[in-house]
Amino acid sequence: MARDEHNKAAEHHDNAAKAHRSAAEHHGKGDHAKGKEHASSAKQHSQTANQHSDQAHSKSQQQK
Repeated sequence: MARDEHNKAAEHHDNAAKAHRSAAEHHGKGDHAKGKEHASSAKQHSQTANQHSDQAHSKSQQQK
């Protein structure tokens, strides 16, 4: 169901945003190792969100 994919995409977008904020905070404190770790996590969540968005779009198109 497209709705499920949209919800999964939104959840991963939220997680990516949290990880980006955390990365910025750690970089701002000079803890670049932790900042890089959170930035990598943000990237992974963003990529997963994109996959779910694509799936949701495909499912929405099929329901027309």
